[in-house]
Amino acid sequence: ALTVRFITRRFIGDYDPTLEMIYRHVAVIDGEMVHFEILDTAGQEEDSLQIEEKIKWGDGFAVVYSVTDRCSFDEVMRLCFLINHLHGSPKRSGAAEQPPVVIVGNKKDLQFDRMVSTKDGENLSKALKIPFYEIS
Repeated sequence: ALTVRFITRRFIGDYDPTLEMIYRHVAVIDGEMVHFEILDTAGQEEDSLQIEEKIKWGDGFAVVYSVTDRCSFDEVMRLCFLINHLHGSPKRSGAAEQPPVVIVGNKKDLQFDRMVSTKDGENLSKALKIPFYEIS
């Protein structure tokens, strides 16, 4: 839903959240045309080789968890360390610096179902030195 909203600028509730998709999008950022290819992994369980290949494919990452799902939050640190490890490797050609990464807590509007506090997200963000946002 987050990716679809970014591309269309509206919420579309009728989609299959279990399908992995690549979305292509063009946006103007700071006066410059930017072409995006967004891999929406849909949070599927995968083996570590598949995850590593997808991380190597990316140039920037939004690590998204649901504030209503503690297990998704618990995966954030592991994914951020994996991103750092794979993109910090000297074998990666042309890797001058780490890719941009943000942590995103989704479903902020579901306060009564919340299992992860805003403070938990903020603390993890500070520990990893990665920007943090909570959204709906």
